Amino acid sequence: MSARAGTYRSGRVGVLYGGPSAEREVSLVSGKEVAGALRDAGYASVALIDVGPDLPARLREERIDVAFIALHGKLGEDGCVQGLLEVMGIPYSGSGVTASALCMDKVLAKQVLVRNRIPTPAYEVVAADRSQDVRLPLPVVVKPRAEGSTIGVSIVRRRRDMARAVREACRFDRDALVETYVPGKEITVGLLNGEALGVTEIRPVTGFYDFKTKYTSGMASHVFPAPLPRPLYRRAMRLAARACAALGCEGAPRVDFRISPEGRLYALEVNTLPGMTPLSLLPEIAAGVGIGFGELVERILDRAVLRNGTRNAPAPEAVHD
Repeated sequence: MSARAGTYRSGRVGVLYGGPSAEREVSLVSGKEVAGALRDAGYASVALIDVGPDLPARLREERIDVAFIALHGKLGEDGCVQGLLEVMGIPYSGSGVTASALCMDKVLAKQVLVRNRIPTPAYEVVAADRSQDVRLPLPVVVKPRAEGSTIGVSIVRRRRDMARAVREACRFDRDALVETYVPGKEITVGLLNGEALGVTEIRPVTGFYDFKTKYTSGMASHVFPAPLPRPLYRRAMRLAARACAALGCEGAPRVDFRISPEGRLYALEVNTLPGMTPLSLLPEIAAGVGIGFGELVERILDRAVLRNGTRNAPAPEAVHD
């Protein structure tokens, strides 16, 4: 347990959840799990706040001292709520405004990864009416530029299916990201306060780890620790930590990879606020290294801080390892 464990135990904790994004239902579960864990840990004053246009008023009415962000997707994971909390002077968990915005925009995130020599699949960006411009060889993965939980994602194996896949992705964003499909294994690395905890292999029953598979019991198995050669396991941990450092992530992010049949790692994306549901990967990874759900939640909350130097921010030496 961190030396700062329980920093906000005597304060009023607002768990921000729900929100208007396509991932609302997942966030509702995450928020309830987090609030329950905090109450079980002895945090007597915990308020669940469903995020909407009245969020500033709710935060004032509830007299929130610190926010645990359990939101997923747009207007929650993309820096918008983080910016509001900065303006209101309320410390919050997870990454700051810039890192949150960068990681939500898959194109900008990939540009940062490429500049930092972190391998990621080749990609193109296309608008809904420009699917004919895609030049990458098939198969490819088509996904919204800024969305999570595999919402709007398709694997395209036939050129005639490209236009439909791009239109589907663009239902959720202005552009579609088209990237080379990497066959092989899917893994994910969970991090906590800058440290890579471990690697899980994801084995979906259907072969595609889509939204339904992620959040339906029995649709995928998670193998921890991932049965990989030790050097490859360690390389995945190092690359995940490098990716998060390059993007400026804090708190408990999760980095998704594919491993090609040749054993090459490709970073797919960085999730700044991964799920905290009973089927979520980050809590499973933490549990695999001896960090129970309650401790995980408390360690995330203990790092809650303002990043603009205004009131209520813990001293810098209390924030960093």
